[in-house]
Amino acid sequence: MPLRSTGSQKVARDPVHHPLFARYYARVSVAAETRFGMAAVRDRLLAGLSGRVIEIGAGNGLNFAHYPGAVSEVVAIEPERMLRQRAVEAALRADVPVDVVPGSAEALPVKSEAFDAVVLSLVLCSVRDVPRALGEVRRVLRPGGEVRFFEHGRGGGRVMTLTQRALDRTVWPALNGGCHLARDPVAALRDAGFRLGPYRRLLMPEKGPALPTSYCALGTAWHPEADGPVSGA
Repeated sequence: MPLRSTGSQKVARDPVHHPLFARYYARVSVAAETRFGMAAVRDRLLAGLSGRVIEIGAGNGLNFAHYPGAVSEVVAIEPERMLRQRAVEAALRADVPVDVVPGSAEALPVKSEAFDAVVLSLVLCSVRDVPRALGEVRRVLRPGGEVRFFEHGRGGGRVMTLTQRALDRTVWPALNGGCHLARDPVAALRDAGFRLGPYRRLLMPEKGPALPTSYCALGTAWHPEADGPVSGA
């Protein structure tokens, strides 16, 4: 049985449509691989994964080159059409099988308990409904499966937090594809019932002045039914 629709069904409209931001993001994200050390972060995010993986909000597919060979399949969900086209191109260059699929985080077009791991990489900032999206993560992850996450969010003390919230209420989401600065991804995972494993806070970029987007968390969480020791990302 297929995990998802084969693509023969017509989709009336994309769940996300931010063409100007998508073009900007595609350029900036590629530059950040070396300038800001994002390639090394992707290596740490994905190290040790195996089996079937679903990546939610795959963007232009920059994670694909970093998946280890023990991964048997990646199903990459990306709602924005232009970024999805870039992700398809990246999938063709990947060393592991990658299937790029349209869809939204709040309604994943895959079966329940079908994946060994879920990857969340700079996506929780922009989903419309974080609790619903994480409910979908729980649904598609097998009992005992793990979540690897690299997300930016709230941080930097009172002044920075007030700045992040002010930007969220005004221009930031409209200019940046629905992104929000003041969300707390670690707390969201905990509130959704996941068992948090090791995670670390880091600044991106590590050098230079801290920006509202700089406060990040990198780590692992586990399905609530996970047993045994917790291993790091």
